Amino acid sequence: MTKNLFFAGIILAAAGILSPPLALAAGLAYGLLVVHPYHLDAHRLSKFLLQASVVCLGFGMNLGQVVKVGSSGALYTFFGIAFALSFGLLLGLLLKVNRIQSFLISAGTAICGGSAIAALGPVTNAGEEEMAVSMGTVFVLNSVALFLFPVIGTALHLSQTQFGLWAALAIHDTSSVVGAAAKYGAVALTVGTTVKLARALWIVPVALGVAAIHKTGSRVKLPWFILLFVIAAVMNSYVPWLHFAYPGLARLGKLGLAVTLFLIGTGITKRTIRQVGARPMIQGVVLWIVTASLSLWAIVHGWIHL
Repeated sequence: MTKNLFFAGIILAAAGILSPPLALAAGLAYGLLVVHPYHLDAHRLSKFLLQASVVCLGFGMNLGQVVKVGSSGALYTFFGIAFALSFGLLLGLLLKVNRIQSFLISAGTAICGGSAIAALGPVTNAGEEEMAVSMGTVFVLNSVALFLFPVIGTALHLSQTQFGLWAALAIHDTSSVVGAAAKYGAVALTVGTTVKLARALWIVPVALGVAAIHKTGSRVKLPWFILLFVIAAVMNSYVPWLHFAYPGLARLGKLGLAVTLFLIGTGITKRTIRQVGARPMIQGVVLWIVTASLSLWAIVHGWIHL
């Protein structure tokens, strides 16, 4: 029965019957109510599908717009990451959160959620429990953001550009940034995806810096799917004889994203929530509220714009 429900959720998401938010909600209900028969397989598949879906979304975007948005958001990204890391580490110190957990939660909030934690875990010599607690904290908050942000954006009458920028700066994972932005509109999707991917590139210098400090010698994985996303945008802009295929590929990216969010939702279980504990979750919540509120205030008042 549980296997049938799992595959039914994947099929409904892949068919477009479940939107990204509904796919995540269905996944969360599954993860919290039943025992997941394919927990590890779903985690591996969600990682691959997210990257493949982002690349496919590139076939629906114009390169000039991607470059303009990416370069405009670079400065905000730098200061946003620096602030989130510094404030997060201070919070962790005040709350007496495990040092490595505190750093991973701060980095996940500052850069790119689970992807940043997965990349930085090995170079910090993080153990399984430290990785699990950090991932659990970020994934729970990330799930809340997908539902909450569009509601706030609509209530505040944010433009699509404003919302896409805010989502990219304040939502942890690329999957939820894309899901929330896609629900808000096409322009929000372009802005949110591009700025978030530019932000994700900071995984590399941060990981290299941490590896040098800890002298772990661990190999830093490069986010190659971002380069493939840019290549897809180049093809959409400058290879017109394949235009018949681009809309279908972009549509495939959106459907793949819905499946990804369903799989991510199934990975959040009662055990995940219990394992996180109070202090890491408080650190994650306070850090997220502060960074999200400051970035929203700056966008609304014109301090951050594209």
